[in-house]
Amino acid sequence: MGFSEFLGNAVAVTHLRESMRTGRFPHSLILAGPRGSGKYTLALMLAQAVNCLEKPESGGLPDFCGRCANCTRIAGASNLEERVAEAVAARDELRDTDKRETRILIQTHPDLLVIPPDPPQLLIKLGQVRQAIHAAYFRPPIEARRAFTIFTASAFMKEAANSLLKLLEEPPEHTTLILLTENPQELLPTIRSRAVTHRLGALPVAELEALLAARRPELKASDRALASRLAEGAVGRALSLDLDAYLAGRQDAIVLLRTALREPDYSQLFRTTETYRAGAEGQENTLRLLRALAGLLEDLLLTTAGTPELIRNIDLEPELAALAQGLTVDWIDGAARALAAVEQGMRRNLLRSLSLDAMAVSLG
Repeated sequence: MGFSEFLGNAVAVTHLRESMRTGRFPHSLILAGPRGSGKYTLALMLAQAVNCLEKPESGGLPDFCGRCANCTRIAGASNLEERVAEAVAARDELRDTDKRETRILIQTHPDLLVIPPDPPQLLIKLGQVRQAIHAAYFRPPIEARRAFTIFTASAFMKEAANSLLKLLEEPPEHTTLILLTENPQELLPTIRSRAVTHRLGALPVAELEALLAARRPELKASDRALASRLAEGAVGRALSLDLDAYLAGRQDAIVLLRTALREPDYSQLFRTTETYRAGAEGQENTLRLLRALAGLLEDLLLTTAGTPELIRNIDLEPELAALAQGLTVDWIDGAARALAAVEQGMRRNLLRSLSLDAMAVSLG
């Protein structure tokens, strides 16, 4: 157990461990990288290493044991999706008046506060940042040397981002804030300027395929090749990818593309989008479809640009080539904008099936 289990990005990990050794660990830290690149895993590992009771070293740098009380309780937050689901279920059991005032927070250790986007809007809200401020200023560490607050996304409501800025301007000595983001540009420039940024890069496809062969031997070679490319160099995404669920969402995304690019079959479109109704399952399926559609649009752009060897959906190369016939970059850009509009509509709780229908028809 320790940093040896973190795959890739050795330079960034070494720099952070050196900052622990020299006593200059940052009060505010941004971990940037693609979804599944290990940002959240690394954030928890840093919290464990700083607060490990056994204080082991490896290679002359601080490490963590994974066995002591602090390490195990911090690791209890590792399954973020499960913890968020538990918190949402607990909130749903409250009275309506209390439910409206309750924000989603994860805390498996008294000195670790994990703040995910609050559903259904999937934004980090003012109430969550206020909890972070209270923990930072009014509650010194109880069982740890340093308290950690981890924001798992960079989608902040405006008021929440402004409140966070106040906390970053005067960070408490005993607290570290870690912000995780796929795109640092989503954060206010004033927030970025007050935090140390470390970027986690992608692993080569060949390394991911070898990793999948070792960790997921049930996958066929063709599935490993596809999963490695879909992961975009992200270890966590490659290991956790539900290929069957992805393929189901991708098939529906192809229906939308065919409706827009070929002779439209609206009956098939409506049968497909009808399944994307309200509820948590409908939201998850819609997000899966939108991500698949975004990937297909990128592959169409690469095909149109004459670089089909770079596409990720390698099993669809012939169909992508056929769909790309006569396509322009402007059309693909318009489709990407329409996709972004649907994602924004989801945050406003617009009816998903109608939004998807409207997007497909508008692109025709």
